[in-house]
Amino acid sequence: MPRAVDPKRTRKALRQVRKLKALEEDEAAPDYSGWEKEFLAEVETRLDKYGSAFNDAGKGRLDEALSTLQTQKLREIRKKASGKDKDKPAARSSFKRKPSPWTTSKTDDEC
Repeated sequence: MPRAVDPKRTRKALRQVRKLKALEEDEAAPDYSGWEKEFLAEVETRLDKYGSAFNDAGKGRLDEALSTLQTQKLREIRKKASGKDKDKPAARSSFKRKPSPWTTSKTDDEC
């Protein structure tokens, strides 16, 4: 028995999934793995059939159409599709670490 989920949230989740699936059909399609293709198809099927893609209350809010983990995976797939999946080096601070006065040792020549 499907639980009561706000139809707006279900439509929003369906729109996101279908948009990602439609990107796959373009000529500049992102290179989805087999798992990602299967995930998108399965989530779309569950949303169409039940209005929600998960049933366990411990996996997300009951008024949402997607679980927390499903939302995170969709976000990762969306990043990959938009080309922002490139591994960027970590942002470095412009502040340099000052040498500690206790660790500097003077050699015999400097004394």
